[in-house]
This record gives sequence, C-alpha cells and structure tokens, in this order.
Amino acid sequence: MNTVTVLGLGSMGFTIARLFLQCGRHVTVWNRSAGKADTLVASGATLAASAADAVRASDLVVMCVYDYASAREILQSPGVAQALAGKVLVQLTTGSPQEAREALAWARSHGAAYLDGAIQAAPSQMGQADTPVLLSGDPQVYASVQYTLKDLAGNIAFLGEQIEAAATMDLATLSYVYGATVGFVQGALIAETQGLDVGMFGKLVADISPTFGSFFQHEGAVIQSGDFTISESPMRISIEATRRILQSSLASGINAEIPAFIDGLFQRADKAGLADQELAALIKVVRAAPQPAQPARAAAVEVQAA
Repeated sequence: MNTVTVLGLGSMGFTIARLFLQCGRHVTVWNRSAGKADTLVASGATLAASAADAVRASDLVVMCVYDYASAREILQSPGVAQALAGKVLVQLTTGSPQEAREALAWARSHGAAYLDGAIQAAPSQMGQADTPVLLSGDPQVYASVQYTLKDLAGNIAFLGEQIEAAATMDLATLSYVYGATVGFVQGALIAETQGLDVGMFGKLVADISPTFGSFFQHEGAVIQSGDFTISESPMRISIEATRRILQSSLASGINAEIPAFIDGLFQRADKAGLADQELAALIKVVRAAPQPAQPARAAAVEVQAA
C-alpha cells in the first residue's frame, strides 16, 4: 500500500509519519493540534482537516496515540467509523489484551480489518533493521500490509491470529524489563555501598546481556516443553545465590526489600523440592497461590536464624 494515513502526531506518531514519507509513501496525517504537522507537511505530507477526512484518504490507517481512551475518542468522532469501512486499521497504541479484543470487535462491526500492535522501541530507534514491533490479527490482513509496515521496523514479530497476542506479549516482555530494572537498581546500590563505580557496573551488565538473552530463550523453551530436567542451570545454585545476596545486603545495612522478595521465591522453590530441577522450574512457584508479603525485617530474622 503506497497511501498511508497516520492518526496521532506525538513523538512516536510523528516518527511513524516521517518514516513513511522517507520511504516514498503518500502520507496523510491528522492530529488534534494541527501545528504538530507543520514539519511533515513541509516534507510532503497532507494534513487532513478532520480525522474522518484523514481516514478516507488511505486504505491503510496507522494509529498511535497516548492510550486506548484517546484512540476510542478519535475513532468515535463524526464520520470516522463510516470512513473506516473497507480499510485496514493498525493500532499501535499501547493497550491491554481486553482492549485489543474490544477494538477488534468494534472495527469488525464497522467493516474494517484490524491489527493490534505494540512498539517496543523509543522513537529514535524506529526504522532500523532490529527495531522490534509486535503485531497480531488476521494473517491475510497482515500479509497485505507487512511490507509497508517494514518502513517502521525491520524486526516485526507477527504473533498470529489471536488478537490480544501482541498486547499480552508486550506485558510479558515489560514484566521482564521492569523486573530486570529493579534488580539493576539493587545491584547499583550494592556496588555504590562498597565504593565501586556504578558506571562500570552498568557496563558489566551490558556485556553480559547478550549471553543472558540466550539463556532466557532456553529457559522459555524449557517452560514450554514442561520438562524441567537440569539442562543449563540447577535451581539449587540460584537458591544459594539469592540467599547470599540477601545476607550481604542485610550485613551492609542497605535496603533489602528486593532481595528479600527474591529470596522468598527461591526458598519456596527449595521447600517444594525443586532444587534439583532446571532454574525455569521457578515458574511452578509463581503459578501457585500467592504467599503473604514478608517484610524485609522479618526476612532478616529468618535468614539470621538459618
């Protein structure tokens, strides 16, 4: 598709429109604040007077706004639903699995094809060979627009027909990212407490990240298989390591909330008899009913008594 409409010109929406223009597409844009389109118009984009006019201009409509509430408000504005009939709407606004299901039902009720997506990069990282974008929906619809969407990202992961797949995997990967962020901050605290260079700690983390990426890929395959026979990392090693992190944090007098929580999970794994299984067997603990939160001070008493 050589004609594309972009709804929403925040930092990401602006970048999306710019990339389409740079790839030679005929781009129509619309934004509540029309002034945001000035640079794009100077580069060849057409500014529509209304969201409905923008949708009418192209067979492919790409939307990226602040949230689904904003998206719904735009899509329900006068004339937009009627203009979408027969078009493909690609929603790149970050949302929940339930919002993806509701958006698909709404689009179908108005005769539009729909793909749900999640961008896993900053605006400055868009348009590169390794830029990650998740998409899900009808495979035939995806096939009709995939080459156009590659203007935005070289690493598009199409996750199949289950419409909520992109939103779900976005939540899953963000869970990893924020879990790693919390661990990184605790590590920085440990390093600075000993007077070490936290910048060097950051470099060490960057250096080991590719290796751990491959490790987690392996652990994901282990969980999918259901076979937790030791293949890379025995659980018992991590049980000991996480207890050591907690003990060291307590001995240093630093905040031990994070290591206490992590140690609690691994102690439950030990009590469940998982020490001689692959590390990924920790998911068996997480799948179980949640345990009451244990304050770091209580964990300290338990550790010292052990």
